[in-house]
Amino acid sequence: MLTRTRTEAAAASGDGAARAAAGATARRRSGQWTAFAYLAPLVVYLIVFYAYPLYRNIELSVHDYTPRAFVQGNPEFTGLDNYLNIVSDDTFLTALRNTALFTLVSIAAQYALGLALAVFFHRNFRLSVMLRAMFLVPWLLPLIVSASTWSWMLNSENGIVNSVLQAFGIGQINWLTSPDTSLLSVTVANIWLGIPFNLVILYAGLQNIPADLYEAAGLDGANAWQRFWRITFPLLRSVSAITLLLGLIYTLKVVDIIWIMTKGGPADASTTLAIWSYREAFGTGQPDFSPAAAVGNLLILIAFAAGLAHVHLQRKEERS
Repeated sequence: MLTRTRTEAAAASGDGAARAAAGATARRRSGQWTAFAYLAPLVVYLIVFYAYPLYRNIELSVHDYTPRAFVQGNPEFTGLDNYLNIVSDDTFLTALRNTALFTLVSIAAQYALGLALAVFFHRNFRLSVMLRAMFLVPWLLPLIVSASTWSWMLNSENGIVNSVLQAFGIGQINWLTSPDTSLLSVTVANIWLGIPFNLVILYAGLQNIPADLYEAAGLDGANAWQRFWRITFPLLRSVSAITLLLGLIYTLKVVDIIWIMTKGGPADASTTLAIWSYREAFGTGQPDFSPAAAVGNLLILIAFAAGLAHVHLQRKEERS
């Protein structure tokens, strides 16, 4: 009798353990389905707005898509011919050089000026909030308004910039119509537009640096430059890296500012890869979508390489 009772108890205990295991499995599966439900909108968004457009862009670049081919749906497969054609085109080296100059000068100046302003406003003096808000105005304006304003300011005949220069005895400068100054002009306009973004991100990074570090450095006799170089700049390294990366990706694809101000001219003097791609697709009245897609894919590769370099440097810094 005692043995049978123990056997029944053991069986009941086994059944309870099985039920508990089954319940745990059911809860784990329920949690997995919940996680999938939360991830589903993100996955759909990435597929619809990233994966599919990228696939279509690659397909465009390896076919000969014309307006007729879009309607009939029978484009000729050309393989890598479009890439070979754009690389051998006379415009390619000019556009590549202009892209490098426009991008590097823009992000360097935007970062330097944004960091200087962030450090300046970090002192929280009177009117600091109002002045910070005023610096955000270029970021809030529609790009077409900003570009049109810069076009008016740099107008050769009646622009305010030339009027001021003439007051100091400097002759007329054809900012937008001269091959020597058109790239400089659109670069200055782009720098002005990008400073608020750098200011906001870097100012937020400064807020996360403990004030005790500055107080300790001040007690040790460190001056303002030493505090910046030994405390501020090193502790902003990760924020600076992502700011520069985002600035690089954004600047590579700038079209509106350059197109409104110079349309890439004169004589391709301000033509970047992004402008070249846009002009091939929409700017000539005779759309040539396949070369435009090939140029766009080159920009994607450059941005992707920059992202990989950022991840590599970040992991290297974490391991050190």
